[in-house]
Order: sequence, then C-alpha cells, then structure tokens
Amino acid sequence: MSEFEIVREVDGSKGRYVIRKDGMEADLTYSILSPQTVIADHTGVPDEMRGTGAGKALVARIVADARSEGFRIVPLCPFVNSERRLHPEWDDVFAT
Repeated sequence: MSEFEIVREVDGSKGRYVIRKDGMEADLTYSILSPQTVIADHTGVPDEMRGTGAGKALVARIVADARSEGFRIVPLCPFVNSERRLHPEWDDVFAT
C-alpha cells in the first residue's frame, strides 16, 4: 500500500503511526476515545520529508486500520481532514 514502513505504537489511550527514515520521524498521533472511535490529533512531517507522500501514507494507514478493525476516525488534525476531503472513498471510516 505504501513505500514507507509504518509502525503503530499504542500507550494506553494514546497512539501514533510512525515512519522512520534517514534519522527522521514523521508521525500521526491519535487518541482512543472508545473501541469504536479514535481522534486523529496531529500529523507531523519534517521539512526534509515533505512532498514524499509520507503524510498521505500515514493517513492511508489509519484509514486501512479503521476499516479492518471497525473503528471510526474523528479528523481533528487539519491535515487528516484535508486528506479526507480529497479522498471521498474514505468517507465510510470518518465520523463527521
């Protein structure tokens, strides 16, 4: 699905998806509201990784996990929200 290796880390009610490349990290953080709902809080991509598709890959991963695990995403993060608008085929997993 992506040229990036994305690792999912969960610690209690918080989680993140991380891409590590050349000593840099891009991540998408989220809060677990319930087993059925997560809030996409923030997407951070270092300047050196911008334009590589890393941010979109992170959003695509949370969308894929939402579909396979049956949760919905509240897109608090402006980047996640803009990607949602660009990809109407993802509407099934967003709580709006």
